[in-house]
Amino acid sequence: MKKTLVIIIGLLLIFSIAACKKKEEQAPLPQTQVPMMPGGMPQGQTPQGQMPPAGQMPPAQMPPSQMPPAGQMPPAQMPPAGQMPPAGQPGMIGKMKTQVIVPPSVKGQWSGAKLIVEDKTTKTRQEYTVKLNSDFTIPNTNLKIHVGDFLPEMKFEGTTITSSSNQPNNPALSVRIYENNKQIFPDPKTGKQWAWLFSKVPTMHAFVHPKYSVILKEGIKKG
Repeated sequence: MKKTLVIIIGLLLIFSIAACKKKEEQAPLPQTQVPMMPGGMPQGQTPQGQMPPAGQMPPAQMPPSQMPPAGQMPPAQMPPAGQMPPAGQPGMIGKMKTQVIVPPSVKGQWSGAKLIVEDKTTKTRQEYTVKLNSDFTIPNTNLKIHVGDFLPEMKFEGTTITSSSNQPNNPALSVRIYENNKQIFPDPKTGKQWAWLFSKVPTMHAFVHPKYSVILKEGIKKG
């Protein structure tokens, strides 16, 4: 009788232990609440295939390539290169006006200049003598040259074009060239009043035309 009672008590203990373990395994895990971002998305997550704008992404989550340098505005807010307005002229880029001043040591010392006109089609060259401050029509062409001043040693001083001396160290002749009475050199769109021909550097700001080239050979002294 005692042996049977011991067996029954042992079985009850075994069932009790098994029931306790089963309850422990089924106990629900505590839920951790994730902070929500505006729009109903959990913080730190974005819709698949979409990235938040660089300016709205928290610094800790912004890719290194999109991090702006310290003290600088993001590149997307910087004006495009070359479009920064000059100081004192917001939003405007004015055309710089230049003036030609013939110094007293040069004025009246030169009467004209010699030009070389090349026909690119026939490969021929012709030399012409032109007077200063006059018009010259190139024979057998529809080109006309308005001749300005001759500067024997041309130089720039800010917005002024002048001559350092009366020595022909950098000879230059101011001209305007017309084709069929329409100005083509300098291009009117540039706003320049004169183009310049240089005898020592004929390729500098040269007259470009499909058939003709005009080159300054030298100046002609007066007298």
